[in-house]
Amino acid sequence: MIRFICVAIFLVVFLILSIPVFFVEWLIGKKNRETRDFSSLRIVQWGFRCILRIAGVETTVIGLENVPDEPVLFIGNHRSYFDILLTYSRCKRLTGYVAKKEMEKIPLLSTWMKYLYCLFLDRHDPKQGMKTILTAIDYIKRGISICIFPEGTRNSGEELSLLPFKEGSFKIAEKTGCAIVPISLNNTAEMFEAHFPKIKKTHVVIEYGAPVYPKDLDKETRKHLAPYFEQIIKETIQKNVEIV
Repeated sequence: MIRFICVAIFLVVFLILSIPVFFVEWLIGKKNRETRDFSSLRIVQWGFRCILRIAGVETTVIGLENVPDEPVLFIGNHRSYFDILLTYSRCKRLTGYVAKKEMEKIPLLSTWMKYLYCLFLDRHDPKQGMKTILTAIDYIKRGISICIFPEGTRNSGEELSLLPFKEGSFKIAEKTGCAIVPISLNNTAEMFEAHFPKIKKTHVVIEYGAPVYPKDLDKETRKHLAPYFEQIIKETIQKNVEIV
């Protein structure tokens, strides 16, 4: 419980101290948008790393060198709020995450998310969902990577289970031709969700798979990218359970 309290205090203090930082970042952005973008990225990554240290997480990272130096579509399994901290703190390029619409209502946090090209997806409005995908496509074309969890929500089932991947998540890569990089995460729910509200010192495994360009796949596979990548991540988390 002490870790939970410490993380909560750090997050609140970070967000409050962010208020004058937003103004400084806004001024930087008026002169040089790219400088502001990377400045915001590094500030948030620093905050995430601090939270992970407070939480006592031990991380084994495999295949980070697989991520090409170009805008890509990251897709991964999703079992914990900490999945975002664990992966975003390792992004070398600007990367926008696709989050649920409700996140847009959180003061200050949503401001950081907008600074960092995060998108808010309304899962109950297909029309708005399509607009979000189109914006993500535009971001990729502008050189910004996108990360999305194709299960559509956090999976609270068995550790090695996956919810069915949604095909719409892969439209971003289909329309831009960018590489898809699968991220497989093991044991992240043990940090928090498995024993809410306690945060437990945990060993997690993150594996970045080889980038896959849709154009290099056969025609039939291109029609069904969701089950193809679902199988890749399923096999990877089953393999990595031995490391945990």
